[in-house]
Amino acid sequence: QVQLVESGGGLVQAGGSLRLSCAASGTSFSIIVMGWYRQAPGKQREMVATISEGGNTNYGDAAKGRFTISRDNAKKTVSLQMDSLKPEDTGVYYCSALVRYKGDYWGQGTQVTVSS
Repeated sequence: QVQLVESGGGLVQAGGSLRLSCAASGTSFSIIVMGWYRQAPGKQREMVATISEGGNTNYGDAAKGRFTISRDNAKKTVSLQMDSLKPEDTGVYYCSALVRYKGDYWGQGTQVTVSS
């Protein structure tokens, strides 16, 4: 059973930084794409950033220029460095993984709260 475990959420003031991490376990297959999504209260889940096995990145508009996604293929981990945080970045952040031959998996989510 593939599991994704996130860490690093918390409370930060506007303008501050947080680093989220996610570790995948339970599979020997490679992970084609790893990413971060977020959901604010009353809103739909949106893509924050994704990164392919080859290192190609894709960022949502809100993340461009402020967030940086990275991964370690050997360790099956993905991180999201979030800088210049804004109150509108508040939400639950979910790690995702597209595992070869197995499909999509999601973490349980980690809360990020940015105070003004």
